[in-house]
Amino acid sequence: MSYDDVEIEDMEWSEELKSFTYPCPCGDLFQITKEELQIGEEIARCPSCSLYITVIYNMEDFIGGDSNKKTVQPSNQQPVDVA
Repeated sequence: MSYDDVEIEDMEWSEELKSFTYPCPCGDLFQITKEELQIGEEIARCPSCSLYITVIYNMEDFIGGDSNKKTVQPSNQQPVDVA
């Protein structure tokens, strides 16, 4: 059983690790790569402890095209002017 279910939008992209990351309670980071997401992997593991999370994402966002150019945006909402 996973420690938590986390939306991909709540994770951060680490250019250094080339992975989406999310803070682990142990102080390290859960990690999952774009390549793992492309093949349907949904488990992000912490390299320092035995915990893992289930990543909630739309696989279609990671299929096809150049994986180095594909980015996940937090939402498609447009700003609205308020008078």
